[in-house]
Amino acid sequence: MTTTRYDRRMYAVMNDRRAAAVYATAGRRRLLVGTHFALTTVGVGSYIGAVFGSGFGSAAAVAIVLLPWVLLTGMLNGATRGLLELRGRMLDERQLVERDRVRALAHRITLWLLVVAAFGAGTYSVVTDAPLQAAVTPVLVGVLAAHWMMPLWVAGLRVQDDLGDVDDEFVDAS
Repeated sequence: MTTTRYDRRMYAVMNDRRAAAVYATAGRRRLLVGTHFALTTVGVGSYIGAVFGSGFGSAAAVAIVLLPWVLLTGMLNGATRGLLELRGRMLDERQLVERDRVRALAHRITLWLLVVAAFGAGTYSVVTDAPLQAAVTPVLVGVLAAHWMMPLWVAGLRVQDDLGDVDDEFVDAS
């Protein structure tokens, strides 16, 4: 299978190391994932408030959060070298295996999140005597966002540090 100009361009974008200092260490990547998670939570919560509640402030919060969220998403994609964004033909065997592992782990996490959400929505309707429909739609929006972002968060947490220049480390002792 041949690569297209799009494939080559996306590969170059995802492997651009100019911002590597931002995600060079595991601690920085954890901070990046945590910040992205927080922005996603604020953005989705604000969206849910704007659509299912009443408030212009929520729509403004979505707009304010959007730009930093997009930038952090790009940094996470760069940290993972496009593991989830590149087509399979652009990844080597090791990357394909890692992508499958990331997706499987994210799927398991999302499964349990769905279980908790279903239980929580049911409990909410029983405790408040509100119709289940009132709780389900906002919860589904939140779980959908988590399902969408979970592979990126898992990949960002699992990525290994780049090996630096190791040429000088191995000196022949004989």
